[in-house]
Amino acid sequence: MLLTGTYSRSLDEKLRVAIPKPLRLALACPQGGALYVAPGTDESLVVYTEEAFAELARRLAQSSPTEGHVRAFTRLFYARAQRVALDRQGRIRIPAELAQLAGLRGTVILLGVQDHLELWAEQRWRTYLEEKRGQFDQIAEAAFRPVG
Repeated sequence: MLLTGTYSRSLDEKLRVAIPKPLRLALACPQGGALYVAPGTDESLVVYTEEAFAELARRLAQSSPTEGHVRAFTRLFYARAQRVALDRQGRIRIPAELAQLAGLRGTVILLGVQDHLELWAEQRWRTYLEEKRGQFDQIAEAAFRPVG
């Protein structure tokens, strides 16, 4: 599963957002299927399939539970993560606490980011893009620098 693209969507009064068809197909999540919504970085939310969420848990389990930052992340992430269902119209309902955390209202931006989706408040996404403008080469070099 490879998720890509940027989509502008409306968040309705019931905090539902439609997942674009290309992303639904890539997610291979049937109607009524489960997705997980959780806090993301940079004041965004992340959306994972059950399989990707389980893989993330496996990767985290390889980290030392005695490390303070691992414990803090695990608590902050999993305590607020919630399972949601894809409805007949291809929408998910964003839990109110998470929508508030990410400042979601009106128009939201949905990103395909490799194995998960990110959900951003429109203005936060625009600000992030503006801040990173002109830095792509440096970011790419740092991201692909050999580990160790």
